[in-house]
Amino acid sequence: MWKYILKRVLLAILTVLLICIITFFLMNAIPGGPFNKEKALSQATIEALNARYNLDKPVFTQFLLYMKNLLHGDFGVSLKNGREIKDIISDSFPISCRLGLTAVTIALIFGTIFGSLAALMRNKLPDRIIVFLSTLFTAVPSFVLATLLLLVFSIELGWVPVWSATETHYTLPVIALCAYPMAYVTRLAKTSMLDALSQDYIRTAKAKGVKKSLIIFKHALRNSLLPVITYAGPEIAYIITGSMVVETVFTVGGIGSKFVSAISNRDYTMIMATTIFLATLMVVANLICDLLYKVVDPRIKYD
Repeated sequence: MWKYILKRVLLAILTVLLICIITFFLMNAIPGGPFNKEKALSQATIEALNARYNLDKPVFTQFLLYMKNLLHGDFGVSLKNGREIKDIISDSFPISCRLGLTAVTIALIFGTIFGSLAALMRNKLPDRIIVFLSTLFTAVPSFVLATLLLLVFSIELGWVPVWSATETHYTLPVIALCAYPMAYVTRLAKTSMLDALSQDYIRTAKAKGVKKSLIIFKHALRNSLLPVITYAGPEIAYIITGSMVVETVFTVGGIGSKFVSAISNRDYTMIMATTIFLATLMVVANLICDLLYKVVDPRIKYD
């Protein structure tokens, strides 16, 4: 198992490195620079700023300098406001993390419950209602749902302000964030549960007179969780780092909205930092989910 973990860690490092390379060179391949839109700056000032942040050097040299600083834990400073990137992430990530963890917890728990219920009551009214709603929320983009929630509950009804840091006002962003993954997990859990219920060991347990509740919770549900865990890995990392669109709609000061503003402002260092941060969370979440397979199904062996 430790050999497997070491191999996955090495692959994770390689993955993050490739993402750094691709992001950095594609970002610099776009014509222009982060200071070109600043109309109040003279050409001499722009050249001085480019020299200050090493933007006047060849792209490959810029990359080597960036990676050297990154290996020392230095993400640099924002090219737009001069703040340390580490400070920006430490301020914005807890907001995204809180929203994301709440949304992903709701999505996984209720998605699994609704999916299992739909499988156990197949072709009955609860199954049809659950399938209809899960299909609806799967088809509705998050930015459409976020806009509708904002329009109805904030503007028309005035029940919830657009954004505030109090507990109550996390409701709308959490709903917008968890709607799609909960619908997807519901469909996934239903399919997995139906497949588990058709297996021979379930029929054997029924023939032996095992209680229905024990069959469902100990055998069928446990084995149907593997596809849900597979989906949960990247989804957890994505939601925790914050949906860029949802955070922008609700003006949430999370890391997702910071990423959007960094792209529009051509803030190279911020783009690189948030991309690396997201990629690292992705590979770590996937590794953790792979290790959870062993907990759910002890028969799984790691090569």
